[in-house]
Amino acid sequence: MSNGDRKTGVPTTVTSIPLVDPNALPANPSVGDLVKDATAQMSTLVRAEVELAKAEITRDVKKGLTGSVFFILALVVLFYSTFFLFFFLAELLDTWLWRWVAFLIVFLLMVVTTAVFALFGYLKVRRIRGPQKTIESVKEAREAFTPGHDRSPAKVAPTGTPPPTDPSGW
Repeated sequence: MSNGDRKTGVPTTVTSIPLVDPNALPANPSVGDLVKDATAQMSTLVRAEVELAKAEITRDVKKGLTGSVFFILALVVLFYSTFFLFFFLAELLDTWLWRWVAFLIVFLLMVVTTAVFALFGYLKVRRIRGPQKTIESVKEAREAFTPGHDRSPAKVAPTGTPPPTDPSGW
């Protein structure tokens, strides 16, 4: 390292000028380069699939949570219903009906209200489908890596015939 390099970190002289782009891909890449590129692309593909699955599962969990809110509301109405309102309703019905019939009507009204909230919760949770897009894209990726996926059935050699001698398929 020269004295100029030690002060600013910038060399005082340029020993050579690169005549090619160091980041450009070689014209005839080696097998190692191809394997490195394929590995990087596979890694990116797997990460993208995981992110897609996380996004879909998060969406489904949110739907499940909103559906469970309706179940919670149904339980609240069932166990901690507005006692005084229903008691008032039973006493009001008691003026026209027998007392036991008035309380039975109020009880049935509470059960119907509970059933309606439970139905809302069930309808909300029923729409959860799972990570459908992730499953489809994984199937597509598996098909893409299957040898001969790009050949039409007419071009595929029938069984019993020797494979072509040229490994490229031409």
